Amino acid sequence: MNLTVRLRTVTSALRLQRRTVRLRLTLLYSGLFLGAAAGLLTITYFLARSASSGGITKSLLAQPGSPASKPAATRLPTGFVKFSSPGLSSVQSALKQKLKAQAFAAHSIDMHEVLVWSGVALAFMAVLTIALGWLVAGRVLRPLRTMSNATQQITEHNLHDRLALPGPSDEIKDLADTIDGLLQRLEAAFDAQRGFVANASHELRTPLTLNRALLEVTLADPHATVDDLRAMSQELIDSGEQQERLIEALLTLATSARGLERHEPFDLGAITTGVLLAPHPEIDELGLDLQSRISPAPAVGDPRLAERLVTNLLDNALRHNVASGHVNVVTRTESARAVLAIANDGPIIRPEDLDRLFEPFQRLDTDRATHAEGHGLGLSIVRAIADAHRATVSAVAGPEGGLSVAVSFPLLPARLNHRQHPTKDLDLRVRSEGSALPHSSSANIHRRAGRSDRGRRTWGARRLSIDRAPRGRRWR
Repeated sequence: MNLTVRLRTVTSALRLQRRTVRLRLTLLYSGLFLGAAAGLLTITYFLARSASSGGITKSLLAQPGSPASKPAATRLPTGFVKFSSPGLSSVQSALKQKLKAQAFAAHSIDMHEVLVWSGVALAFMAVLTIALGWLVAGRVLRPLRTMSNATQQITEHNLHDRLALPGPSDEIKDLADTIDGLLQRLEAAFDAQRGFVANASHELRTPLTLNRALLEVTLADPHATVDDLRAMSQELIDSGEQQERLIEALLTLATSARGLERHEPFDLGAITTGVLLAPHPEIDELGLDLQSRISPAPAVGDPRLAERLVTNLLDNALRHNVASGHVNVVTRTESARAVLAIANDGPIIRPEDLDRLFEPFQRLDTDRATHAEGHGLGLSIVRAIADAHRATVSAVAGPEGGLSVAVSFPLLPARLNHRQHPTKDLDLRVRSEGSALPHSSSANIHRRAGRSDRGRRTWGARRLSIDRAPRGRRWR
């Protein structure tokens, strides 16, 4: 057992502890250079060997006595006699063979020396290449080390720091700029989170403080009657309901930001119709004129969150309206998207305030004391639900006041569309009591999707009517 442990320890010690990028780049540079150098030396060696062997053969053929070295027949002068000896040619042939053997032996020795010294030079260059590759890799990776050290020093307390890497516009500079952009988004997210916590704490603490003050004042009054206690209890109940609405809105916002847990097909037109038929006291209080054009708009997602989105948009359009104002609601399909558009009259909104209104606890009027209802979460919940459904939200401020908001959902795929029961095109007009609307037929649509009964339905002093109109007809 001890021997096995020791062997493992020795093996771990011999193994590289960390194969860094610098080491890998060095090995890559060295391997490429040595491979190219070895190939070049091999090619040079064989070319030199072939060329030198051919030169030796040609020089031997050019020696006296060889066929190639015999000169052309010449005529001897008059009086001279040509002399030849049979033994002379054999001596020349033997000498030639001996010279050839010596030449090839010397050539082999020379080529061997060339090969040996080439190997020595290659080994020397290998060491030099590894050293140079290590230096070059370190120089290339120096900006990355700088970025790594700077990033490790950044925490949630100094997200305003940036890398600001100098140098030419290359891949490393692009990486540094990308990290700077990420830090900027993180800083904005942390600031938004801190602001959200502070605003939520204020919104939750204010009613608690008022409740405590109300209880202390009532208990400190020795002449408090039963009616006073009942009035205090009713105010506490109203305050509790307001806190419940705030907590419910916060839970909805958190649920929407976490993403969708349900993916079901739904008809945005049917959901919008159900929301329109729900009680809306603001219509009677302000004498509003609500008109709508409801067309089938199949989408996919969480129907409950989609209903909350429509409710928040409609409540925002009704609550922040003017006396005798107008509200227009439209659902349609456009460019393979299911679209909900709600426009309303109201106070003038500056274009630079539009993005701020979609942040949590943000109101058009920043004075919290002037708002008896609402906490500034309606539009932020709309955006969170839209993001969860991968929908887009666009808002445009009217030149004479009011707001127009359009939410575009991805259209339900055709293979799932047959499961839906799309709503027929409806022109829905809602006015305060006393406004007569001509209609050919009316239908009462319950909150339950897919059911409708003909007739009229009255909540309190307000009457809602649904007028079916043929396609293309518009109300004047």
